[in-house]
Amino acid sequence: MANEIIKKAYEVAKEQYAALGIDTDKVIEKMKDVVISLHCWQTDDVGGFETPDAELGGGGIQTTGNYPGKAGSIAEMRQDLDKAMSLLPGKQRLNLHAIYGDFAGEFVERNEIEVKHFQGWIDWAKERGMGLDFNATFFSHPKSDDGFSLSSKNEEHRQFWVEHLKRCRAIGAEMGKQLGTPCVHNTWVHDGSKDTPIDRNGYREILKKSLDEAFSVEYPKEHLKDAVESKLFGIGAESMTVGSHDFYLGYAIKNNKLICLDNGHFHPTEQVGDKISACLNFVDEVLLHVTRPVRWDSDHVVTLNEDIQLIASEIVRNEFLNRVNIGLDFFDASINRIGAYVTGTRAAQKAFMIAMLEPTATLVEYEEEGKNFERLALLEELKTKPFGAVWDYYCMQEGVPVSEAYIADIQQYEKDVLSKR
Repeated sequence: MANEIIKKAYEVAKEQYAALGIDTDKVIEKMKDVVISLHCWQTDDVGGFETPDAELGGGGIQTTGNYPGKAGSIAEMRQDLDKAMSLLPGKQRLNLHAIYGDFAGEFVERNEIEVKHFQGWIDWAKERGMGLDFNATFFSHPKSDDGFSLSSKNEEHRQFWVEHLKRCRAIGAEMGKQLGTPCVHNTWVHDGSKDTPIDRNGYREILKKSLDEAFSVEYPKEHLKDAVESKLFGIGAESMTVGSHDFYLGYAIKNNKLICLDNGHFHPTEQVGDKISACLNFVDEVLLHVTRPVRWDSDHVVTLNEDIQLIASEIVRNEFLNRVNIGLDFFDASINRIGAYVTGTRAAQKAFMIAMLEPTATLVEYEEEGKNFERLALLEELKTKPFGAVWDYYCMQEGVPVSEAYIADIQQYEKDVLSKR
């Protein structure tokens, strides 16, 4: 698309939004505050580098598809991440799982990992001026094959996982310290029961005990932020998940932790967008894992749908951007993986731009005056405003492909790089 056409379309859009009291230039500037943490596991289907040719499963982790070009090494993963980020406007972070360390071809047990195994990632991020986030990895391991890790009644196994979490927090704190931006460390365990358990409370008491032990070391907030993530159920844990939303929300409030809200981890009729303001009345910050749950937690590539829009709108309307940490969490191996990154991230970014182009003050005024027809009508009319022209201009300003132009770029990368793996 020629730059002159983009500029002309933007000027028309600018006038239309100005009539609603919206300054599109300021919106584009405000988009700098939307920083999204890319999940590294989209590049290799949650494989990791703990063992050669790792194929992980269990704990609700299931990647479908076998599209060619999967990253098989740290070098290939970084190459793919660089490519994806080159096609995205704005600034991104990278979210790592503990199984993605540089173990130099040696097997390192999870309760023995150290900062040195992730120093290469820290250096890589520093070169790009970006931050890192981190996750302990509790799934796909012999010591959690029975469905329990931090809530295990096997004391040897429980201590193993507590030590793993302690080390991951230390690694995350060092990431934040070296990079000058806080690392968000997220704790999610797949612990639960396939069939009806009797001692639900016993497992939850153990989980609380383990978390208390693992979080006993305090790190500066400018280096590390701790988050805990709930889930409704998982594969093999259909009857009871120890770390439910009620459990973790209570833990986060009591212990001043971030609550992680994954919009695939709730009943299909629940909306995470509705939970954000509820949680932020009681916790300082939240972490988002943004995905698309076609059938519950199926982790499809994010698209610009109503659920994603509500999440973005609630954050922008309430000026919560400085209290919400935005991360993605999907893994699709049925399509080009870099294409999945770019499409999903752009969809999330578009939702935030649309939210910023909303005349919120007018809508609130209608609402408080009981003008519900006017509120509904304006929301409907906003749907056909020329948002796309503002988005295209933003991409042009950022020096990344405009509109669908990134498709051809990814196709060429697949031909030149992915097809040769």
